[in-house]
Amino acid sequence: MLEKILNFGRKIIPKSIFNFFQPTYHWLLSAMACLWYGFPSNKLIVIGVTGTNGKSTTVNLIVKILEEAGFKIGLCSGINFKISEDEWENKTRMTMPGRFVLQKMLRKMVKANCKYAVIEVTSEGLKQNRGLGINFDVAVFTNLQPEHLESHGGFEKYKKAKAKLFQSLENSKKIYPVKCLQGKFNGARKIIISNLDDDYGQYFLKFKSDEKYGYEINAKRKTQNAKLQLKTQNYLKIIKAENVNQNINETNFICQGKEFHLNLLGEFNVYNALAGICLGLSQGIDLEIIKKALKKIKGIPGRMEKINEGQNFTVIIDHAHTPDAFELLYQTIQTIYPKESKIISVFGSAGGIRDKGKRPMLGFIASKYSDFIILTNEDPYDTPPKEIIKDITEGFNKEKMILGKKYWEILDRKEAIEKALSLAQENDIVLILGKGCEPCIKIAKNKKIPWDDRKVVREALGS
Repeated sequence: MLEKILNFGRKIIPKSIFNFFQPTYHWLLSAMACLWYGFPSNKLIVIGVTGTNGKSTTVNLIVKILEEAGFKIGLCSGINFKISEDEWENKTRMTMPGRFVLQKMLRKMVKANCKYAVIEVTSEGLKQNRGLGINFDVAVFTNLQPEHLESHGGFEKYKKAKAKLFQSLENSKKIYPVKCLQGKFNGARKIIISNLDDDYGQYFLKFKSDEKYGYEINAKRKTQNAKLQLKTQNYLKIIKAENVNQNINETNFICQGKEFHLNLLGEFNVYNALAGICLGLSQGIDLEIIKKALKKIKGIPGRMEKINEGQNFTVIIDHAHTPDAFELLYQTIQTIYPKESKIISVFGSAGGIRDKGKRPMLGFIASKYSDFIILTNEDPYDTPPKEIIKDITEGFNKEKMILGKKYWEILDRKEAIEKALSLAQENDIVLILGKGCEPCIKIAKNKKIPWDDRKVVREALGS
């Protein structure tokens, strides 16, 4: 009710006036939500995962590890929600929900006797103080690439918004101490986990905490001198993956002397798994339990998700929507699939104020790796869809990508997917990118069209 009153006030106040008071409005909403639900995070061990790519996957891997160790868990991600045994799909199209929704979920986790809450934390959510009053114990950084730059006003502000999660560890202590594995006291320990192979991994390790973990793939060693310097400071523990091997069914690697098997494709999922391994070790969980948990995971919805209806070609649905995610995905496909397989890509790009500058970059990367491309709607918001497609084609290899022969512009996403499937022959790969398992397409005037790429593909293949 309180949130509804404040939201109603927001609608009747002129936009120019509201924008001036916007930070106060967001702070007030968060403070009221915390007071209303009694600061429930103080009775949980709260893990926040942030970064540009891999957040939802990392959150779900962490949850599986903690559950395998015998804990009751609460989860909040862009894919799904979970409170103990109850799990349901996130249909809100908000990765990090509003303050009252989030605090209410945390309160329910406490009532369900959950020990941990694992939350996917976004830059927009941090910017709007949705994390205010959430007493985080662990902050996990996956990677950082330019995204939401128009919303934040530049990359530095985007990075600093992410940093709020790590800064929050300095000034928060548990009112109600929480115990973790085998009764070991955990409530006062603040932990940072960071990807050392990312250019900004060290930046997020600079914030104060009681323990610090860095993870890397041993062969990368991008900034080894700096890592060695960090290793002597702040009790940094480095966890490495070695001997990474991939095929069309699984990814294997060695970590801490043990062989790990993932039913997830791509080197980027090794990084997500390493973040989970660091989290498990930080909570005193045995490496064999972590290994067992990761092996049990068959897949993550909308993340390199294969759709198999008996066809003689491969269909993969993925949420990739940034240049870095595109590049990594295509590299993975080239690594694990035969070179003679043709790649057919379906994608678009978000409209509104959502990083117009990335559109030609997506076009450039897709045209570099794809044999055929079908450009379509993703989430156009108030931007004319044809304008978005035109921006994407600016990055195309003009000699390779010929309209009507190598690429098509089909605004209806269902028709676009059907076109891609019709082009596929035996052993080809159809990549449907940008939405993953999102439940709707956002169009003008904040309207939503119910949607599911997976359902559309299954219906098309089954007809």
